Amino acid sequence: MDTVIFTILIYIGIIAAAVSGTLTGIKKRLDLFGIVSLAVATALGGGIIRDVLIGQFPPVAFSSPYWFLASVAAAITTILFYKNTIRLKNTIIVSDTIGLGVFTGLGADAALSIPGAGMFLVLSMGLATGIGGGIARDIFTKEIPFVFRREVYAVASIAGGFIYYMLDGHVPDSVTFYSCLAVTFTIRVISVYYQVNFPTFRRGEVRTWKKAA
Repeated sequence: MDTVIFTILIYIGIIAAAVSGTLTGIKKRLDLFGIVSLAVATALGGGIIRDVLIGQFPPVAFSSPYWFLASVAAAITTILFYKNTIRLKNTIIVSDTIGLGVFTGLGADAALSIPGAGMFLVLSMGLATGIGGGIARDIFTKEIPFVFRREVYAVASIAGGFIYYMLDGHVPDSVTFYSCLAVTFTIRVISVYYQVNFPTFRRGEVRTWKKAA
């Protein structure tokens, strides 16, 4: 696998997640420390959750400061250029979707490093890594996690993890990883473009898969 491209993709995901956390922190009127903390939690929370679950100590996010520094830099930049950042909604969504695919692949790969790892473990760790940071962000700001309310987000991660599991050991590692990324990215983008969501339930009323016009 091309290490340079792989590293770039990781940082795209980290930065997009950090921007998401920063925008939420600004919306919730947190102070500077709170906003930066939320950005870091959003960007690195999924990987930390995964490593704790599989017994990886210290978590990879704490082994090097670069991911943390990238998260902080993204948060500060977003604060300074807030008005410009919120205009880049589509770019942020695309970057966040790349991050979802990358984090899912990282989680699946980490699970497969455990002897005897089965499909359920691989899918679970891919999912935890992919959506864990977003869930942490929403819990910290007292919101129902976004992944539980809108869009086919977790399903995209699960599908990517499944592809990773099925291809692992049968094709080159780069093909396995990029296939996971491609499947996750495609499902997520299609769901956003066509505004596809799971049905929601409210006192007997069932809302449709597609957002009402």
